[in-house]
Amino acid sequence: MTDEDRPDPDPDPSGQLTYNVARLLGEETGSQRTFTVAGVLLDLGADLTQSAPLEGSIVAVRAGRGLLVSGALTTSLAIACSRCLRPVEVAIEVDLEEDVSPSVDIATGAPVPAGTDPEALRLTSHHELVLGTTMRDLILLGEPIAPLCRPDCPGLCTVCGIELATGPHDHPEVEIDPRLAALAAFRPSRPS
Repeated sequence: MTDEDRPDPDPDPSGQLTYNVARLLGEETGSQRTFTVAGVLLDLGADLTQSAPLEGSIVAVRAGRGLLVSGALTTSLAIACSRCLRPVEVAIEVDLEEDVSPSVDIATGAPVPAGTDPEALRLTSHHELVLGTTMRDLILLGEPIAPLCRPDCPGLCTVCGIELATGPHDHPEVEIDPRLAALAAFRPSRPS
């Protein structure tokens, strides 16, 4: 497939994170535009949802042949505590920094060959900066591995599954299999 046959980058179906930068591409190096991001909710897949919209700003700076795009944005995710499974809202900070190259030369309209990285972010053939997929990926990367509802969350009882934060509870003495009774008194010796 040649660069001429290559389709435009994944479109942002909502259009909320798509910006026309044709005028900026025609300006001198160092020129910039700031785009405000407010109220953007993205489809993060079946397992994850935003509890607050994406907010912040994106700055596009004319650099060389393309653009340097950076931004500081925030959102919140609705997920479950990794210990007690209670719903929790976790704030996420998203830092964007991308070199974006054009797919079509602004002056001639001729296709611009892709660089050595085929996954690098490129403008559409209409000189649009499409950040929907990039922002989605950055949010997914920012998702905490083991979120907690509070730092000292005790989690769930390993026997009955009740939340340990609800207070103490007892379990009846479990009969030990006679074949394993000798192990009940076992205590490992400590090396001296």
